[in-house]
Amino acid sequence: MSGSTEALTRTESDYWGEVRIPNHQLYGVNSVRGVENLRVSKRTIADVPEFVEAFARCKWAAALANRDLGVLTQEQSGAIVGACREIVDGQHANSFVVDLLEGSGGTSTNMNFNEVIANRAQQLLGGVPGRYDFVHPNNHVNRSQSTNDVYPAAMKMAVHELIAPLVAELSQLAQAFEAKAIEFRDVLHLGRTCLQDAQPMRLGQLFGGYAALTKRLADELQTAREKLLALPLGGTAIGTGFGSPAGYRSAVFAHLVSLTGVAFCAPDDAFDAMQNLDVFSRISSELRVCGTSLGKIASDLILLSSGPVGGLAELTLPAVQAGSSIMPGKVNPVVPMSIVQLGFALVGNDTCVAQAVQCGQLEINHFEPVVADRVFESLGLLTNGVRLFREKCVQGIRANVDVNERHVFESMAVATALVPTLGYAKISELARQSVHDGKPLIEILEETGVLGADEARRHIEESTQPAF
Repeated sequence: MSGSTEALTRTESDYWGEVRIPNHQLYGVNSVRGVENLRVSKRTIADVPEFVEAFARCKWAAALANRDLGVLTQEQSGAIVGACREIVDGQHANSFVVDLLEGSGGTSTNMNFNEVIANRAQQLLGGVPGRYDFVHPNNHVNRSQSTNDVYPAAMKMAVHELIAPLVAELSQLAQAFEAKAIEFRDVLHLGRTCLQDAQPMRLGQLFGGYAALTKRLADELQTAREKLLALPLGGTAIGTGFGSPAGYRSAVFAHLVSLTGVAFCAPDDAFDAMQNLDVFSRISSELRVCGTSLGKIASDLILLSSGPVGGLAELTLPAVQAGSSIMPGKVNPVVPMSIVQLGFALVGNDTCVAQAVQCGQLEINHFEPVVADRVFESLGLLTNGVRLFREKCVQGIRANVDVNERHVFESMAVATALVPTLGYAKISELARQSVHDGKPLIEILEETGVLGADEARRHIEESTQPAF
C-alpha cells in the first residue's frame, strides 16, 4: 500500500520541510504552503478564469521577451509558452489551488502560476515535475518579473476583460427600458415627489429616465475601463526594473499586445504604477454607483407594482415564483428585491476596496488580493444581476392603464396642471372645495361648470409634454 502511494505522489521540500504532492497535480511546495497557511475563503484563483488567463498571458509574453533578449533558451521559452497556451485554453485549472483572498500580497498566487507552468514545461521537455532541472519556477518562469508587477498587471487585464460583458448587459437593459418607454408613451401617470402626489406625466417618461440612466452607467464604465490599459509589467519589485535585462519592458509589451489584441502599455511613471491602486478605487466606485442606481430603479418598480389591492398596482411585474410558504397566491417582486440587495453588497465591496487601496505602504500595496476578490465579485454580481433584471423582470412589465389614469384624475395633481389655464387663485379655491366635499377635483370642475372633463383631460395631457 505504501509503495502504491509513493508511486502516486512526488516529494518537494522547502525550509519548512517536505510535502507530498499528487503526481497529477502541477503545483509545487510554495502553492501547498499558500493553501495550508492562507485558505480563508472558498474561492480559489481558478474560480476566476479571466484572472488565470491574464496571468498566463503575462508569463507567456515574458517568456517570449526573455527569449528575444537571450536570458532564456529557445527550448525553455517554447516549453513555457506551451504550458501557458494550455492554461489559456482552460487546461490545468484544478492545479490553481491558492485562495483568491490569500494574504501573502500575491506571492502565493504568483508562485502557484510559476510552479504549474514550470512543471508542465518540464513534462513538455520530457522531464519530471518537481525536479525543475529543465525549467525552474523562479529562475525561468518568473524571469524578469516579480509578484509586485505581474500580479497587478494580471488584475488590470482581468478586470478589463470582465467589464466588457457587463457593459454589454447594461446596454441591453437600457434598450429594454427604452422599449418600455415607447410602449408606455401614451399612458398618463401620476408623478410623485416625497411619495406625495405631484404632477401628471407619462409612464413612458418614467421609463425613458430609466433608459437614460442605464445607458450612462454603461458609458461611464466603458470610460473607466480604458484606465486599465497601463500595466506595471517590467517594474519588477519596486519600479526600478532591477532583475530584468535592458529592453525587457518594450519587448514584453510588444508580445502582450500581440497576444491579446489589446493596447496595453507601460505607465507614465513606473513607481506610481507599483505604489498605487487608485484605478481600482475608480472602477469599484463605478460598480457601486451602477449597483445602487439600478437598486433605485428596482425600488421604484417594487413600489409601483405594490398591491395588487392594497398598494399602487400601477405596474404588473412578471410573476416568476411563489411568494410565500404560508400565504396562498402571494407573489413577491423577487427580482427587483434581489437587485436592491445586490446594491447593498456592492456598497460593502466598494468600502473594502477603498480601505485596501488607502492602506498600501510605501513602494507597493500588499492588499491587492482583497481588492481583486471584491472587484471580481462585484463584476460577477452585476453582470448576472443585470441580465436577470432584464430577462426576468423588465422585459415583461405591463402597465395597468386604468389604474394609472384613475390615480391621475383622482389626485390633486391635476390642480398643478390647470394653473396655467385657470390661475393659481381659482384652482386653490376649487381644490379646497374638493377636499371639503371629498370629491376628485375633476368632478368639482365639471359640477361647477368651470371646465368640462374632456377639456380638463386635454389640458392635463398637454401638461405632460416637455417645455424644452
